[in-house]
Amino acid sequence: MQLKSLSLLNYKNFESANFDFDQKINCLVGNNGVGKTNVLDSIYHLAFGKSYFNPITSQNIKHDSDFFVIEGEFEKNERQENILVSAKRGQKKVIKRNNKPYEKFSEHIGFIPTVIISPADRDLIIEGSETRRKFMDGVISQGDSLYLNSLIDYGKILSQRNSLLKYFAANHTFDRDTLSVYNMQLQELGATLFKKREAFLKVFIPIFRKRYATISNEKEEVEIVYKSQLQEKSLSELLEENLQKDMALQYTSVGTHKDDLNFEIEGHPVKKFGSQGQQKSFLIALKLAQFDFIKELNNVPPILLMDDIFDKLDENRVAHIVDLVATNQLGQLFISDTHGDRTEKVVRDTNQTYKMFQL
Repeated sequence: MQLKSLSLLNYKNFESANFDFDQKINCLVGNNGVGKTNVLDSIYHLAFGKSYFNPITSQNIKHDSDFFVIEGEFEKNERQENILVSAKRGQKKVIKRNNKPYEKFSEHIGFIPTVIISPADRDLIIEGSETRRKFMDGVISQGDSLYLNSLIDYGKILSQRNSLLKYFAANHTFDRDTLSVYNMQLQELGATLFKKREAFLKVFIPIFRKRYATISNEKEEVEIVYKSQLQEKSLSELLEENLQKDMALQYTSVGTHKDDLNFEIEGHPVKKFGSQGQQKSFLIALKLAQFDFIKELNNVPPILLMDDIFDKLDENRVAHIVDLVATNQLGQLFISDTHGDRTEKVVRDTNQTYKMFQL
């Protein structure tokens, strides 16, 4: 998988920009605020149909413009693939592959396997369960369209059930038959998501532990613990038991939308007991495990985007990641940094081809 060229029009702070990339390492350097992160985010946008940093489409259009266009020329399995994402204010976003629009955006997920490592990843440790669920869902969805569709359907049914609970409260009424239909659909979809998450983590956690051991020189034990209400009871039982609570709250309080991942070091939460260095190592290991997992699924290395990586990691950790390029474990790599000399020093040691882009 390789991104050969990229064109931006009115995307964030770019009025117009064009890039021709190296097949191995590409370094975007310059002061803060010049758009380095925006270039990486545009690549992510081509892969996932949305921004990594701001999923609100209209806020990714340049301030004084009415639209944006991102276009990328990729090479995948020795075929040329053109991906275009465009959006106009007040209109639905369009994603095209080789000039043909997708009917459903979900059909595109996984076609351009991509992993991003960013300072924003710290949210995985410090924020609530939704952030960690999204990470898990994102990794699984890149290789499992059934899972992605089940996830989308679950979200729709959940929203409909919540609307029904609000209707009951507003109108002082109750319709068990309609509620039972939603309960049955949630039970079926929730069970699918739960089983697939369990199966994914059984494979993913050993990969993660191995990556962490390499980065930290095997200094401590780390663990990812899956927490789900479905480990105790079926979703249909949980929904029935919590009906009165849900009626009072006017939303669904149980289900796979409440699942979480506990990140632990030596049996304690990384958030509370991990040092800054341990937290950084944990996140990098998490993202490299994501990379390994997706690579195994696709039989091709994903594109790896590393945003402002030197500001958040010491040089040894960055060098460890970049060294993976030298051993051909990684495919194409994009790095953003404020100091060009520092970046070039690390990538030069890989003896791989690279390009520097001064923004």
